[in-house]
Formats: sequence, structure tokens, C-alpha cells
Amino acid sequence: MGFRTCNNRGDSSKYSPFRGCDPYFRPVRRTRIRPVSVDCRHPKRYYRGPSIHWRERAVTNFMMESLTPFPVETDRDVLIFEFEDGRVMVIGCDSAGGIGPKPLDKIRVSGYILGKFTARVALMEVISTAAKPICLVDTLSVEPEPTGIEIIEGVKDEARRAGLDPTLALSGSSEKNISVEQTGIGVTAIGMTRKKFLKIGLSKPSDAVVAIGVPCIGNEVISGEEEGKIADTSDLIKLLNLDFVHEIIPVGSGGITYEIEIIARESNLKFKLADRLKIDVKKSAGPATVILASLPDFKLTELNSIINKPINIVGHLFRK
Repeated sequence: MGFRTCNNRGDSSKYSPFRGCDPYFRPVRRTRIRPVSVDCRHPKRYYRGPSIHWRERAVTNFMMESLTPFPVETDRDVLIFEFEDGRVMVIGCDSAGGIGPKPLDKIRVSGYILGKFTARVALMEVISTAAKPICLVDTLSVEPEPTGIEIIEGVKDEARRAGLDPTLALSGSSEKNISVEQTGIGVTAIGMTRKKFLKIGLSKPSDAVVAIGVPCIGNEVISGEEEGKIADTSDLIKLLNLDFVHEIIPVGSGGITYEIEIIARESNLKFKLADRLKIDVKKSAGPATVILASLPDFKLTELNSIINKPINIVGHLFRK
């Protein structure tokens, strides 16, 4: 058998060893063509070189298609990507600036407290969708020692609360070149679940929306945690395990009213605020000090017996 030339432009001329040559093949000159017995109905050929055999390429293309995610629309403060096999990736994040132990910080707290609460927000955003966290990434705008190490200890403790092993599921970076006088931090959490398990858009007409915890910001957060007034990751996990709780969402700087709107919109419902509100529904809840949950009215007594935090009805859902 003689020698012929294969190009990578899909040349279908009689001089090409393949009619409609695979465009991924690299140009090869004077290459011996060897027939391969694959299927008498669909004979294929390959040449000796760097190209991938047609069967291997088919498998590779299938794997790439199955691993390519596409976004799922949501109004929540998370990104959601669905894969072909039904798995879903949920990404949440949080940041803080001017809070910490540095000289120019407006609110002075330890690095440990800062790391714990910033990680908590990112994790709660992911867990509230019923996704299981698989990793955390911290991006610190401070030096590694001593501030960075202290912040990371707080992040690690919150990761353990969420069921993660910090030695395997935590990565990050810090500022090693510039002297920093004000603290900055960002934390990203990534979780996985199946689309059928996502707790989004599941609220029902006539559901009550309750607030677990009291909105706190700044220095109020520390005293609120000491007095048992703010929600945390353990409360969120308890809510996820209750079948009668239809939907959960943490409250951040947008306030309770903003998050109720999201619950109602994603379930194609409307909401009405409670007549006698005992907490400020417009106040920022800082680092997710409040969790909203939608559930039937008759389950409120049972909820109060399970969650040992302040619980207030803030509204009801109804059909449009």
C-alpha cells in the first residue's frame, strides 16, 4: 500500500485517505494508512500518529457532553449548574471588609470570629438548597501570620459543623507581598445534590413564613450568639430534616422582606406580611443571623419544640 496525505480541513478530494477527514486530526505527511477491522458495514481507518481512535473519540465526546453543566435560573444568592446525569452543583459565597483585628477596621473582632461567620454565610446559602457541601475556598486579603491563621481556624470550625473535613476540603490564599492595615476576606462554598432534591420553589399556598433568629449586624452578632438569639448552621440542618418544612432561605443584608419575596416568586406565589410583627423585617440580618422557613400553620407548635431559637411568624403565602 502506498503513502498518502491527510489534512485537517475535512478535505473530501480523491487525494485524501478519508472522505470528510476528522477535523481534529493533525496534518501528517507521507503516513502509511492501515485498515482496521471494526464493522464490515461501517469500515473505519486510522493512521499511525497522535490522533485518537474513532471509538476513543466517541467516548471522549460523550464524557465531555455529560460533564458540561448548564445554569439553572434562580433568584437566590447562589449559582446552580445542572449536569446531564441529573447532578446539580450549587455555589455560594460571602465577603467582609473593614471587620477584624487590623488597625483600620471599623468593627474590631478577632480573626477567628470573622472567619467563622463569613464561612457560615457561604455554607448556609448552599445547604439551604439541600446541597451537600464538598469544599470551601477562602481568599484572604491579610498576611498568613498571625491574622490569616486565626481567620482560617474560624473557617475550619464552621466547616466541621457542616460535615466537612478541613484537611481535605479547604483551600485558599492570602496576601504575602503587601503589608495590610485593614482586613478583607472572601469565602466560597461548593455543594452537590440531585436536581430532584433541590429545596427551591416548593412553598405551598397558605404556608406560613417564619423567621428563626433575630436580625443582628456588627457588634450585635457577638452578643446575639451568646444569648442564643441568632440562627446558625445546626439550626439549618435541623430544618432540612423536617418533612413539613417546604423551603428554607438564610437572610442577609437584604433583610427579611427581600428574602420572602424570593420565596414567593420562585414558588409562583404572593406574600402578605403578618399584621403584628415582633421583629424588624427591613433590617439587615448581617451574617445570616436569621433563617426563613415556609411550612403549614398547624406545624408551628412542633417547630417550636425542635428549634431552640426565637421563632416569629413574618408572613403568609397565597396564590396569585
